[in-house]
Amino acid sequence: MPTFGYTMMCEQSPADALVRDLRQAEDAGFDFSVISDHYQPWLAAQGHSPYAWAVLGAAAQATERIGLMTYVTCPILRYHPVVVAQKAATVQVLSGGRFRLGLGAGERLNEHVIGARWPSVGIRHQMLAEAAEIISALLDGETVNHHGRHFEADQARLWDPPGQPVPLGIAVSGSESCRLAGKRADVMIATEPKAELGEMFDAAGGAGKPRVGQLAVCYDTDRDAAVAVAHEQFRWFGLGWKVNADLPNPDAFEAATESVTPEQVAEQIPCGPDVSEHVEKVKAFLDAGFDEVALVQIGAERQSDFIAWAERDLLPALRAL
Repeated sequence: MPTFGYTMMCEQSPADALVRDLRQAEDAGFDFSVISDHYQPWLAAQGHSPYAWAVLGAAAQATERIGLMTYVTCPILRYHPVVVAQKAATVQVLSGGRFRLGLGAGERLNEHVIGARWPSVGIRHQMLAEAAEIISALLDGETVNHHGRHFEADQARLWDPPGQPVPLGIAVSGSESCRLAGKRADVMIATEPKAELGEMFDAAGGAGKPRVGQLAVCYDTDRDAAVAVAHEQFRWFGLGWKVNADLPNPDAFEAATESVTPEQVAEQIPCGPDVSEHVEKVKAFLDAGFDEVALVQIGAERQSDFIAWAERDLLPALRAL
């Protein structure tokens, strides 16, 4: 049976609000949660970007049942793989085994801030593969001495290993990332409902493993108001990963999306109170073979209203599919 998640979107809310909203989402019956891990927002209108791993620690203590997952963390520049493994192990302990580590090849928006050169996509996938190897070994309890093309690890081990395994997810968008995920990951992660991603994941060894998708939505009792908020804060979404991965800062996203209209945003993102519109967009993921779909409510000020509406109307409709 499909499961449905709630997104802690760090780019639009401060840390304390993220944890408060997650508690409400758990009480409302969401099955799992995911959290974005950015250094800065896509657009200045979003206005926030707290440290996701600190939020996860607080969330692990503030909740009892709901699953936690990074969506996604980049372990190739801003974080070294051995540090990512330590953070994942710590959150797994704090959450009592509810954590999954989602990894991806990253975006310049977040990684260039350390002053390092932004590699080409092919190099980033090489780095991600090497990082995943190091992280998996550490989480399996190994002492790691690694001298690779991109990373060094010298007698690294986790002194507080998790009591339960940490499932590893890898974000996919094309054939290369699907091959890596099929080989290395326990979970496939994607933001587009494309059946071919799952097919490539299966062919590379991922058959039978779960697939998690994510859908941005904007609930409001006034559909026009919802479209306006979605346009203000999420119009970057339609640019696609190949563009999003290479833009350096919110000003660049502002410039790249200045011609995007509210009507174009509303074609991609379900807006307003019509349950059927939201269900139709979620169903596209289920039809493409996804087992789990995490929802992103756009707009910090309507999180509580969205969660209450989801508990009353949206989640029952989704579970009836």
